[in-house]
Amino acid sequence: MTDPAATAEPLIADLPFQCSVPGRPGQGSFPLVLAPDRSGSLQEQVAASADKLLAVLEGCGAILFRGFQDNGVQGFHEVMEALPLPAFTYDESLSNAVRRNRTDRVFTANEAPPELEIFLHHEMAQTPCFPRYLFFYCEKAPETGGATPLCRSDHLLARLEQQLPEFIDRCRRLGVTYTHTMPGAPDEGSGQGRSWRDTLAVADRDLAEKKLQSLGYQWLWQGDDELRVTTPPLPAVSATPSGEGVFFNQLVAAYAGWQHRPEDAGRMLSFGDGSAMPRPALEQLVATAYSEVYDHAWRPGDVIVIDNLRVMHGRRPFTGSRSVLAGLAVASRHGVPGQA
Repeated sequence: MTDPAATAEPLIADLPFQCSVPGRPGQGSFPLVLAPDRSGSLQEQVAASADKLLAVLEGCGAILFRGFQDNGVQGFHEVMEALPLPAFTYDESLSNAVRRNRTDRVFTANEAPPELEIFLHHEMAQTPCFPRYLFFYCEKAPETGGATPLCRSDHLLARLEQQLPEFIDRCRRLGVTYTHTMPGAPDEGSGQGRSWRDTLAVADRDLAEKKLQSLGYQWLWQGDDELRVTTPPLPAVSATPSGEGVFFNQLVAAYAGWQHRPEDAGRMLSFGDGSAMPRPALEQLVATAYSEVYDHAWRPGDVIVIDNLRVMHGRRPFTGSRSVLAGLAVASRHGVPGQA
């Protein structure tokens, strides 16, 4: 197996940027920080080094571009366009977060209230189709808080295999199913408030059921026009194209953030065979994941590119006005549990 981190090191030295690493000791080049080393806009420099940047990203998991001229929302859009990655629009997704488009490729990050923590997650790992790459741009930094925690799931998996070997073996063999409830109308007070009509891109219940059946979901209509759905078994452990194992799933966010009552946790998550996930293992998983975190404090104009297979992200609570915009690229699909 080729080590992407080792392959990336000589490429980092060859990039036409000033390079540094703000992360904690032992985290390697995570995230890699690239600053201007010559004239030219960020989108021009990204376009000129696109292949090298993607190879470096495969090794380090996240790249922060800082100190470039801030060209606003359109400039961020053009940075995404500068990389040879097909767009994955939010309308195509089954994400349950409320977001608003600013361009056809740029949309607001989760619109949940500022006092809510959005826990670590891989973007859309709880759905059959997910983006391989994420882009974030800071339009306005908050007064306090609002950092984006980042966690490498390949490093996390290595620790969990030592701490929770039986749990990880079951995750690997059986996969996981997720259960959540979608409202009939958007709920902007929730981190998972996108309506079932918007999530499924349908106008009525009959079309919703046809869509869910085609996806292999189970469903139950509830009061107040709510729709409770359960996914088919999805992998909890996956592999990168270079063969490295990653703990690619939504377990941290689902356990720590989705439930409204403590008793809901057991109903939201199960192994792919329907058996319950042990709470002590989930508690340790959350604690271990957050011990691996690099918290990125935003500055206006910052742009971060993330390999969604390798890196989880979240959002810390904040005060003041915060505008962090997002974009997605390369639609990808899950394999079958047990294959990684």
